[in-house]
Amino acid sequence: MNQYDVTVIGSGPGGYVAAIRCAQLGLKTALIEKYPTLGGTCLNVGCIPSKALLDSSEHYHNAHSVFADHGIGLDNLTVDMNRMIDRKAGVVKANVDGIAYLMKKNKIDVLTGVGSFVDKTHISIAPTEGGEAQQIETKNVIIATGSKPTVLPFIAQDKERIITSTEALNIREVPRHMMVIGGGVIGLEMASVYARLGAKVSVIEFMDSLIPTMDRGLGKELKRVLGKIGIEFFMSHKVTGATREGDSVTVTATNPKGEEVKFEGDYCLVAVGRVPYTAGLNLEAAGIEMEERGRIKVDAHLQTNVPGIYAIGDVVRGAMLAHKAEEEGVFVAETIVGQKPHINYLLIPGVVYTWPEVAGVGYTEEQLKEQGKAYKIGSFPFKASGRARASGDTDGFVKVLADKTTDEILGVHMIGPRIADLIAEAVTAMEFRASAEDVARMSHSHPTYAEAMKEACLAATENRAIHM
Repeated sequence: MNQYDVTVIGSGPGGYVAAIRCAQLGLKTALIEKYPTLGGTCLNVGCIPSKALLDSSEHYHNAHSVFADHGIGLDNLTVDMNRMIDRKAGVVKANVDGIAYLMKKNKIDVLTGVGSFVDKTHISIAPTEGGEAQQIETKNVIIATGSKPTVLPFIAQDKERIITSTEALNIREVPRHMMVIGGGVIGLEMASVYARLGAKVSVIEFMDSLIPTMDRGLGKELKRVLGKIGIEFFMSHKVTGATREGDSVTVTATNPKGEEVKFEGDYCLVAVGRVPYTAGLNLEAAGIEMEERGRIKVDAHLQTNVPGIYAIGDVVRGAMLAHKAEEEGVFVAETIVGQKPHINYLLIPGVVYTWPEVAGVGYTEEQLKEQGKAYKIGSFPFKASGRARASGDTDGFVKVLADKTTDEILGVHMIGPRIADLIAEAVTAMEFRASAEDVARMSHSHPTYAEAMKEACLAATENRAIHM
């Protein structure tokens, strides 16, 4: 029987990063993955393939709708969905192959199969594709099995016409009318892909705002901008069912007046969130305690009630984000060897990869109001940015929330061009507890989108914005 210092179950961003860090720290490490490729949901059917399609569809949309403004004329523009999907598959393969290389480089044993607890120090591995079952002994375990799409019990998803985000990444035609149930991150990203390619897209959302967990101003602006590319929004609508007949799907919902309304299209994407995935782990055999919503209960060190067994990422409390899982993977690895790592969960940014992109970190304005915290606002619109005018990306803004007395930055919320990268400046500043004036006094190269961050901080500092 093989023995390990650490066994990681699940090879998504949390799992493979945890395994690498454990190996770097000198621990004999095994990584168990039930699928033939590494990388989990993120690399195979989530973050990476969705960004590949977002990029491809953005190129088409710009060629179709924007190039003429730049003096570029094109004739007979077409969408080759097969080639687009095949390119996406190539991007995925390159990434998962890269993870396999990192496992070899760091001398991590990759064990393919379904891992389940025999007891707290023994794990059995049932092969998913041939091979023989085996059992290993381990001193520590890191559970990183991720999440799966939430299923609405009153909707039968056939994964052909009534689909999840996984199937939405592999449609080899431009839908006639895609109905998206859910106005969160996943729903809006996939809605953007197909709206850009020419599909009619209707987003049906239960809440009265988009991306409801983020600052409300972001959702309001995003709704306005996405409306310009033809996406229709039906807010405060409660979906009651979805049925398929042939290639047609009918979605029924109740509108804010309590009236039943129907939507008819050829695809229905159900994107109402994700739930922790722990099926098959046999957690009971190890005596691991659970908490609400199917999450694994952990302490401040991400250790379960069983010493030596840890859990990270989507199976524990907190936002379901790949980079949050990565930070937790490093945190646990360093904790196991006796180091004192730290994670500031408030400063883990959230990002929506639509165009314009959306991101936020720290407290939202709504949260500060609930706390009764005295704060001030500095905001700067991209329509006043020279770089944004040059590129034609003038939608959106940067909003900085700072303590009214100390001027410390409490939250930064952005919507605009290349925001997914720009939010890192806000995270850096807040990690060092910078004030709005600190950032306002830093030199930002011109012309750049990042100047909007400086200007928003100037606006928060006695309304000193220069270009507004």
